[in-house]
Amino acid sequence: MQESVHQFYGNRLRTRVCGLLVENNSILLVNHRGIADGDFWNPPGGSIEWRESAIDCLKREWMEETGLEIKVCDFLFACEFIQLALHAVELFFRVEKIGGVLSLGKDPEPGAPSLLQGLRFHSWQELERMNKRQLHGMFGLVTKPAQIVDLKGYFKL
Repeated sequence: MQESVHQFYGNRLRTRVCGLLVENNSILLVNHRGIADGDFWNPPGGSIEWRESAIDCLKREWMEETGLEIKVCDFLFACEFIQLALHAVELFFRVEKIGGVLSLGKDPEPGAPSLLQGLRFHSWQELERMNKRQLHGMFGLVTKPAQIVDLKGYFKL
């Protein structure tokens, strides 16, 4: 973990929302720098701000990171991650694209450098071949990546 990630996100609880957009047997993921060694692909999303609803946060984060306007559909599952200085509770929703143009945005946390390095759809087959350390821990909860949209409940990563 890079020092900047530890400095801006460490030693506090973060409540995050993430959206799963599946199209043509592929899922949209963003590549974050500084989370792990090398690439780290996870669903677009981010931290809920004070007095912001989870739904409003997800829409805002998707526009900032992907340039897409989304409809937030079903709540799917929650994950809790506690490791070293990081502690996050993440709420995952199924989302649908309703507008915008797909483009890599920024992760504009106040005072933090942008962490986004890439944005693209990954096929289920491609995800099966990837190193699991390069993927969000949610993919370790299923035997096949396509099953991610069928998860229900709370999971500790």
